[in-house]
Amino acid sequence: MSSHSQFVAVLDFGAQYGQLIARRVRELRVYSELVPGDISANELAELRPSAIILSGGPASVYAEDAPKVDPDVLGLGVPVLGFCYGHQLIASALGGTVGHTEVGEYGPAELERMGHSRLLHGTPGEQTVWMSHRDAVQQVPDGFVVTAQTPICAVAAMECDERRIYSTQFHPEVRHSRYGMHMLENFLFGVCRLEPTWTMDSIIDQKVAEIRAKVGDKKVILALSGGVDSSVVAALVHRAVGDQLTCVFVNHGMLRAGEPEMVEEVFRRQFNVPLVHVHAEGRYARLLAGVTDPEEKRRRIGSEFWKVFFEEAQKLDGVEFLAQGTIYPDVIESGARKTGGKASTIKSHHNLIPFPEGVRFDLIEPLDHFFKDEVRELGVALGLPEAMVYRQPFPGPGLAIRIIGEVTPQKLDLLRAADQVVREELDAYNERLFRQTGERNSEHTCWQYFAVLPDMRSVGVMGDERTYGRCVVVRAVESSDAMTADWAKLPYEVIGRISSRIVGEVPGVNRVAYDVTPKPPATIEWE
Repeated sequence: MSSHSQFVAVLDFGAQYGQLIARRVRELRVYSELVPGDISANELAELRPSAIILSGGPASVYAEDAPKVDPDVLGLGVPVLGFCYGHQLIASALGGTVGHTEVGEYGPAELERMGHSRLLHGTPGEQTVWMSHRDAVQQVPDGFVVTAQTPICAVAAMECDERRIYSTQFHPEVRHSRYGMHMLENFLFGVCRLEPTWTMDSIIDQKVAEIRAKVGDKKVILALSGGVDSSVVAALVHRAVGDQLTCVFVNHGMLRAGEPEMVEEVFRRQFNVPLVHVHAEGRYARLLAGVTDPEEKRRRIGSEFWKVFFEEAQKLDGVEFLAQGTIYPDVIESGARKTGGKASTIKSHHNLIPFPEGVRFDLIEPLDHFFKDEVRELGVALGLPEAMVYRQPFPGPGLAIRIIGEVTPQKLDLLRAADQVVREELDAYNERLFRQTGERNSEHTCWQYFAVLPDMRSVGVMGDERTYGRCVVVRAVESSDAMTADWAKLPYEVIGRISSRIVGEVPGVNRVAYDVTPKPPATIEWE
């Protein structure tokens, strides 16, 4: 059962926008979670949802293996909203008909409202929405009225006020549907009579109470990397149990410039958290000597991290809990079923941690129902500095996988210096965009940016002398979720300044290249 007094259950039928629906509801300050689309009505009733949303999905409702909804879900007396495939499921489950259209509808479509509609109330009579379908509702169930159409789709929206069931063939949850958030507001606050009470203050109070109840007077240990997730968990758990928490910061020598110092400053001095700083730089340098395969680098770095961490953990007495920064997308991904890609119930992440023989801690994962943007917002509310909260995405193996070939202390120093230039210049560029647009994540903002050190040298001329120096590649991408990404169309003067500074300030570099490959076909990282 959800611990939230207001809870919107999003039934996931394999939609690419499933997570996005839950995020949009949360943006309106109402708690929402994904549940499997094939959940039974009895199981769903036990969760006591305030509202139910049926997601889209790639299947045809008449396909033999198509995901189905338990028809009794629609009779729980809870308001229901369906999008795309969910719209078609509602129609077919309640006696309407769905057919295959001769012409599909993909992308922007012009929607025309038809008569009174609680869902579309306050939106224009004609508006642009986002479509993605081949099948369409042809006949609505008894008691339903058609409330919108497009030139191709005769039943673009339908509703039954008496049963409080509403559905659209289009996707209100995507930004391309200009008035989609207005429709969600109409449903949540107009139809369901919910209140926007899911705020960061209420979340912190709830999580602190949950952690205190679970931990009691026991001790907690946390592996602190300086990344967003582990930092927010550290601040949250420390607020709950104070000095019962010990953070272990394993410094493998592959962090970016200034990051170890930031961890020390924030947690030891600002928050006064008991912190064990393990200097393992030499240990990792020996471990990686001669290793060039990227997967072997990752394996060695990951396994050694846990060895170092548990060596320190066993020096502490009375520790019974391990806090970890698992977030909601991790949980959804690890719990995804192989059939249909539907989110399953929450799975424990104990099996991802290589506990030494005879060592076992109970797990605390206070962020396991939070999306990344919510984790950042929570970090700000807890008082973490923005430089840490809005930290660039950074892989666990650190700079080691941005060095192609063998990792050496000298290469790490070179890449760290080049990467600092890239971050300084593009931090400033993003800040200028923010001042112009007022948006932290506008469509032209760089989402991730860093330097790569390939395993090559090239001829150059510096100070009238021939050089044979290293090349640095700059990678900057625009993305919202890392699933796809495009290379950032940076102004030439910004690229030029980065190049000039790296060549001028980083000894041994005589060439800078800019990676202009999107994902796919490339990945964001090089290894």
